[in-house]
Amino acid sequence: MRKLLTSPNAMSLSTTEQIIYQNALSFVADLSLNLMAVKVDNHPDNFLDWCRELHRICLHEINQELLEPEQQKPLKKLQETLSNGVSACQLKMARVIPWPIFASFVQEHSVLQALPERLKLLDYIANLPSKKLSEMIDEDKLVFTGKHTAQHDISVYDFDVEWFAGTRGAKTFHQLLTSHPEKFDLALESIPLEGEVTLAHYQSFVEAYKAIFSAHASDVKVPLSAATRLLAMRRPDQFIALTSAKIDILSQGLGLVKLNNQSFDDYWHEMIESIRNTQWWRSEMPEDDVELQLWKNRAILIDLFLFADKSLAENSNYIRMRDKPKKIKIGVAKAVKRSKASAEAIVDKAFEADDIPDFILNMRSTIVNSVKDGKTVDQAITLMRNIFG
Repeated sequence: MRKLLTSPNAMSLSTTEQIIYQNALSFVADLSLNLMAVKVDNHPDNFLDWCRELHRICLHEINQELLEPEQQKPLKKLQETLSNGVSACQLKMARVIPWPIFASFVQEHSVLQALPERLKLLDYIANLPSKKLSEMIDEDKLVFTGKHTAQHDISVYDFDVEWFAGTRGAKTFHQLLTSHPEKFDLALESIPLEGEVTLAHYQSFVEAYKAIFSAHASDVKVPLSAATRLLAMRRPDQFIALTSAKIDILSQGLGLVKLNNQSFDDYWHEMIESIRNTQWWRSEMPEDDVELQLWKNRAILIDLFLFADKSLAENSNYIRMRDKPKKIKIGVAKAVKRSKASAEAIVDKAFEADDIPDFILNMRSTIVNSVKDGKTVDQAITLMRNIFG
């Protein structure tokens, strides 16, 4: 273990990696006896694998029963530091790799990063019948803006709508979106749906976006993270979706000026321009269909270079809703009410399946009413099958 802990001293570390290493050592001090009891067979010769190996040891090899209560906090901090180290190293790699390596890395981490579910979200948004928020049903509007709710029927929304950047904490943003969706549409119209996106396009969006908030209150803080969610959903090939938790590590790993949640200028001039200078982003459109799907979403997929373990995919809101144990409740359970427009849209999407018989299609209005009153579309269709099938 001593050899493992000191091996980064012989590595050529960047300034960011040196800071992460020193931070890790500061937490190792409180855990030294526990760590020294672990037998180490793997001694990586690079900092990325070193962070991965020590993180694995902290998670699986340390004897938890021998830890004192006061050691739990430094252990957690050490794991966070090491996961940041993995992210920083992988993002550093993303700055120099060509498209084939980018694509293979993304595919290699597909399971850990829940790539199929993420792509379902992006495909769903790409195929929305309207690109205007003001014309979307409530559920689709929240898909676009990143807020998962119980109204997202898992038989239709088979993905977590909060992948890349959830916005449930942006209360003012959602209040204004509910009251003035047409104003957000006006801002998004500054960003073309195809072709080049220029600084002028972005600045026009930012000006219109900020005006929505300033009209609400002169002293309100305008959230960059919510704006990047909108931008990245409209053009996932051009923009990165940010959260407060991701801003620091993305800034570190990409070698940028540290952004904050009001750094609208730095977001473009530092982060977006940095991405646009990479070989993989500037690559030609691939012919392979699988790679083409990744290429069309390449900017937002920088997320897959962030640290992940199996808990990431398991904590998807969709997975948790799907696997939630059915509880027997005494009394009447509170139903998830939907608008008629939402119920109709959800039923119509379910009716697109090939195995829906004609007698079910003819009962559309009855099924819509059941979904409107709180049943899932699967429950409503199954009930009609059982009664009339």
